[in-house]
Parts: sequence; structure tokens; C-alpha cells
Amino acid sequence: MSTNFDVIVIGAGYAGLTATRQLLKAGKSVKLLEARERVGGRVHTQQFEDFYLDMGGTWVGPTQDKIYDLIREFGISTFPTYDEGKSTLIMNGRTKNYKGLIPPLPIPSLLSLDGAIKKMTKLSKSVNLQSPWETPDAMKWDSMTLQTWMDKQMSFDTAKNLFKIAAETIWAAHPNEISMLHAMFYTKSGTDLDTLMNIKGGAQEERILGGAMSVALKMAASFPENTIQFNAPVKAIIQDGEQVEVIGKDFNYSCKKVIVAIPPTLAGRIDYQPILPANRDQLMQRIPMGTVWKCYAVYDRPFWRDKGLNGLAVSDEGYVSVTFDNSPKDGSKGIMMGFVLANQAKDFSLLPENERKKAVLSQFECFFGKEAATPNLYIDKSWAEEEFTRGCYAGVMPTGAWTSLGKHLREPIGNIHWAGTETSEVWNGYIDGAVRSGERAALEVL
Repeated sequence: MSTNFDVIVIGAGYAGLTATRQLLKAGKSVKLLEARERVGGRVHTQQFEDFYLDMGGTWVGPTQDKIYDLIREFGISTFPTYDEGKSTLIMNGRTKNYKGLIPPLPIPSLLSLDGAIKKMTKLSKSVNLQSPWETPDAMKWDSMTLQTWMDKQMSFDTAKNLFKIAAETIWAAHPNEISMLHAMFYTKSGTDLDTLMNIKGGAQEERILGGAMSVALKMAASFPENTIQFNAPVKAIIQDGEQVEVIGKDFNYSCKKVIVAIPPTLAGRIDYQPILPANRDQLMQRIPMGTVWKCYAVYDRPFWRDKGLNGLAVSDEGYVSVTFDNSPKDGSKGIMMGFVLANQAKDFSLLPENERKKAVLSQFECFFGKEAATPNLYIDKSWAEEEFTRGCYAGVMPTGAWTSLGKHLREPIGNIHWAGTETSEVWNGYIDGAVRSGERAALEVL
């Protein structure tokens, strides 16, 4: 087997798979190195006897054209996320069920919330997606957190709490961890705030039949044998003139170009020689990952639907902030998924499994009734504890990062190129963004 390649790609998530595919199409010799024993990266479909669970990235929606192209090309289908019936809101100690998009808040809080959402969408329109640091008033927005902006925008706690839950559901980070400029950039990158929050017409509109990893598996299966090497974490990248050496525990390959298609914080853990320029390294130090647990309860049937509930619940108490009906397309099982996000997720990580299970199921019971307390299966997953991810959904920019170092995010260094959803201008943080970043990096190399 040749140890000399045109290109080596690091990371077999959607970014790395896409880059590899484009390079192979162009007739290049490619080696794809993956630290895990599977493809998909932050997208992981766990198969059970007669159902599956998407433990990572799950949904696709309008304008995510790149992932839809792949879905179609590989003959995979999608189905709508279940949202018929009423949603559930637990706020200020009271439980309410409601229809439509607008939660039953006191009018002043509702107006305040609506105003903030519209203002955020309007502000985000001014962002320069290619160069966020060149956005008008970039320094002003990058000097404040999303929390600071929220505090200025909304005087009602109920409005602020609901906006905070929405923000944590979008970024898996507390609003005080996110630069306002990053929040604006991300909002425009995914169209607008309504699109990011909604099921119908939004980023959560559809699911991929067979699981979100099925496209990744088909892509990988289309490659020549031995293209992908699993269980192969990269320890070092050595650039010497036109040659690049990529080294791991039991391999040492050389190539002309490298594409690093992993989150910036993980890219920062590789040993580079010569060392990377200071600005690039500083940038990788400044992009922490979000924090999220996905918690699943599997039942014989989606019993909440009998009560006219769609499985969408939002709560300002307990660990679980938001739930979604993740049942199979045919409703043959009831699958409830809860997100534990941001600071709640950090606290949740300190609990032993039985206490986590107890906490989640007692909330599910509050949302959907006593049947929710006794599932056939409970399973949860913390992406922050995954060695080769260290958090999800994506890296977030804190204050100051975009304006001081943002321009080094995609800039190649010698023969090293960067991919991953964090580097995407469109649908940053999503599967679609990962695919776009892989296409861009492959084009740079070609």
C-alpha cells in the first residue's frame, strides 16, 4: 500500500468525507484518516434491533441544499419531523399546552420576545458572511455577549428566559459564552432566527430515513477499498518544503497536501512542525465547543400523540430544556428525545447514570403524563465526553475572537487546509455546513 498520497484528509465526518469524494473524482490519490472506528463524526446513528437513534446531528431543512443533493444522489429519503398537535410550555411553575408557534405568555413578555427575535434577524442581515470581522460595527457587536444584548433588549424575565432557552437550543452554550457578532453571523448563516428555531420551514423540518449517518455510510462505501483508515488518530503533521508528513501511532504517510477536517479545538491538539503561526494557534485556543447531552426514552408507542401533543416541550426548570418527538416514520415506537444544554449539561455531567435517568424521566412525566416514567429503554450521550469531539454541536466564538483572529479560520498554512462545519459561511454548525466546507477545501487543494 502506497505511503505517498496526493492528499491526506484528517477526520471522516461529513466535511472530510465530502473533501475525499471530490478529490477522488478529480483523480487524486487520497488517504482519509479517522480516529474513531466509524465515519460520521458528530453524526452517529446507533442501531438497535428494530429501531435506531440519532445520537448526534439529526435534522435537515430548507436551503440546506448540499446535504439534500447527497440524500437524493444516494437514493435516501427524508420524512417530516412530527409536529401535529399541541406543544407544551412549563414556565414560571405553570404548565400550558398551546397550538402554533406562539407560546402563551403575558402580552408584554410576548411583545418583548417577538421584538427581540425580529431585531436579531434584522441585525444579522448586516453581517458579512465571508468576513464577519468586516461587518458594520463589528467591534461593537464582538465586544458584547449575546446575554448583554438580551439584557438590553428585553425588560421582562419571562421573555428573557424563553429567548435564553431558544439560544441554548441553537448554540448549546449559555448566551454569556457567545459573542453577539457570532450570534448574528450564525443567525444569517442559517437564514434567520425563525428558521433556526422552527420545525416546519425550519432547520428541524425533516429527518433522514434510516438515520442521519446513512448518507455518510453510503459516501464511504463509494470510495475505493482502503481509502479510509479507522482508529488512526493523527499525532503530528510535519511540513518540509513541498512534502507533508502525517504521523500517528502506527503509521507515517507523506503527501503533497493535507486537509484537517476536525473541530478547531481538536486541530489544536495535533503537533505541527514547524509550529503553526501564532495567530492560527491562538484562534484554535479561542473556539470552545458547545455542551450538550441527548437523552432518549423509548416506549412501545408515541402515547403523547393520543393526547393531542406533538412531543415538543420547553421548560425553564430541571435539566431538560427542550424535547422533540423522534419516533420512527411509521410511529411503530414512541421515541422521546430531550436536550440538556449549556450550563445544565455541565451540571448533568456530574450525576451518575441512574440519577440522570431519574431526573430526565421525571421531567418527561411532567411534560407528557405518567406513561413517560417507564420507558423500555433510557439512553443518554454527552458529546463533551467523546474523546474525538469534546463537545457539540459546534465550536462557538466568544467575544473578541472574530474581530481579532477570525481571518485565520480558513486560511491555508503552507500545504495545510482547514475544513469542518465551523469554517462554513452557510449553515455553519450544521451537517450542510460541514459538506460545504469539504467542497471548499477540496477546491482549494485542486
